[in-house]
Amino acid sequence: MKNVLIPIDGSANALRAVNYVIDQVRESGPCSIHLLNVQLPIVSGTVHAFISKEMIQDYYEDEAKAALAQARIALDKAGLTYQTALRVGPVAATLTAYAAEQKFDHIVMGSRGLGAAGSLLLGSVVLKVLQTVHIPVVVIN
Repeated sequence: MKNVLIPIDGSANALRAVNYVIDQVRESGPCSIHLLNVQLPIVSGTVHAFISKEMIQDYYEDEAKAALAQARIALDKAGLTYQTALRVGPVAATLTAYAAEQKFDHIVMGSRGLGAAGSLLLGSVVLKVLQTVHIPVVVIN
């Protein structure tokens, strides 16, 4: 792994993906680690009528900070450098677009996230990512 993307939603499976990458770095040497949190957009016109864009952006940033917290702690404890990013949009499509834009070599992600929907074996986001990306994806259970 040279340039790896780890989608982070705050779930235990996402943290297991981080720990997997930490173990891989210990075994195989350094790589460029990127954590991405994707927030679903607030699309209600009513919300936008009463809450400013700045307040909504602050909300996204607060949610991302909370979701990324445990992953950051694990990477800091391991002494690894990493970058974080926040994007807003449909999760799978946004993740896929970010992976292509940043030219990642691998994606390492948890098999299921915090979403309520999903299949019995893999989460719906994972399935969509597997169907659309053209780079290796390691799915951690």
